[in-house]
Parts: sequence; C-alpha cells; structure tokens
Amino acid sequence: MLGPVLVSEKEITAQVAALGERITEDYAGRAPLLIGVLKGAFMFMADLARAVALPLEVDFMAISSYGAATKTSGIVRIVKDLDADLTGRHVLIVEDIVDSGLTLSYLRKGLLARGPASLEVCALLVKTGLQRAELDLRYVGFQIPPDFVVGYGLDVAERYRNLPDIRLLEPAPPAAGGASGAS
Repeated sequence: MLGPVLVSEKEITAQVAALGERITEDYAGRAPLLIGVLKGAFMFMADLARAVALPLEVDFMAISSYGAATKTSGIVRIVKDLDADLTGRHVLIVEDIVDSGLTLSYLRKGLLARGPASLEVCALLVKTGLQRAELDLRYVGFQIPPDFVVGYGLDVAERYRNLPDIRLLEPAPPAAGGASGAS
C-alpha cells in the first residue's frame, strides 16, 4: 500500500540539477561513461544525463539481489552486462538506491577489474543505518530512513516505477477473519 511522499517531484528535480552541475564541473574536459543499474535507475539516469552539460556516453547493467521481495536476498547476480569497454574510461555508476552497500561493493570491484581511468558512484538515495560495506559515494541525492520506498523508477514486484515522487511503501493491513473487505 502506498504511503506518504518521502521525496517530492520538485525536490528530485532540484537535486538532479544540482548533481548534474557538480558532475559537469568535476568532469570538465572529460567525457564520462554513465553506467545505469537497471531497472531502478533508468529514470534518474535519464534526468541526470540531461543535467550534465558535457559529452557523455551511457551503458546499462542489470543486477538482481531482490527479485520480487522487499528485502535483499544477499545473492548478487549480473542479469545484463555492459556493452562498453571500460579500459581508460572515466566511469560513473548511477544507482537508484543504496542500502547495505553489498551489491554496490560487488559491482564496484567487478568494474575496477576492467581497467577504468576512474570509477565513482552517484546514488539518488542512501538508506541510513544499513551499511555493511564501505560506500565511498562521490555524489548522493538524498539520505532516507531505512524503509522500503517506491516511485521514480523504484518498484515493488515491478509496480509503482512510474510515480513522479518517492513514497514509502506500507505493509498491507492483515485481512480480518479472512474477509475480503468487500461488502
């Protein structure tokens, strides 16, 4: 069940613009390769790419550690690998959300082995208090509580990605006596 708005569309728009300005300054004279982590980061990456005033390239990876659950399984699988060669490139991983940091740590180690000139991370959301790995994030949009959220690309069982804001997902109330709630 959808809960209250945690980060509004207006706040997202302003923060993405600010991140784009910082990335433009930091990568001046270089053409970064943005790597979006699918599926959750696709909206953020599209908006971020438009906010960066530099030539850039994009590529995507799909990594699974949740499935249809609301808690990570702890097992990371690469579902779709990159098409681009990272050798000598300035790579910026674009993540939708970081909670424990374990998936990001796994991803970072794998990408560093491919020989990029630099490797940084831009995360829209970081859940506070859940980190089990060193994050070392260069760009962070918002710190949020350790609750499950949906919207702006984030989902639960493929639902709610299309919301323009980020909302808490509240557990559905238990059915009383097995009744469906219809009268």
